[in-house]
Amino acid sequence: MLLDQNSVLSDKQAVTTTAASTNIVDLKSAGNFVPGGMFAVCRVDVNFATLTSLKIALETADNAEFSNAVELASGSFLAAALTADKQLMAVAVPVGVKRYLRAKYTVTGDAATAGKISFFLTDAVDMH
Repeated sequence: MLLDQNSVLSDKQAVTTTAASTNIVDLKSAGNFVPGGMFAVCRVDVNFATLTSLKIALETADNAEFSNAVELASGSFLAAALTADKQLMAVAVPVGVKRYLRAKYTVTGDAATAGKISFFLTDAVDMH
């Protein structure tokens, strides 16, 4: 699996409340991006605590402010599933991608007192 720092949306990002990923990807500057040729992968780096569930979504928009964001893929996970070293999502980036990509994390229940996520784009998925 190849990992380019410019394709990392979150690198061990602490997620305690609803938030967007630390980084966005500008596909215009990414070169020859082909939908379906890349995967969006999300992994837990540090166990989550106190929240009820976490929704993780891959969003796209035609502006960096994401004022017209469209959800491309998502999944919701109960707190018990949010354990370190667990891969939560690995989906092919679908057709319909606009210029910008980001991750969006939606916390349900109490704010998380712990929990970190990495979310990135890559050319292949580690299936271990």
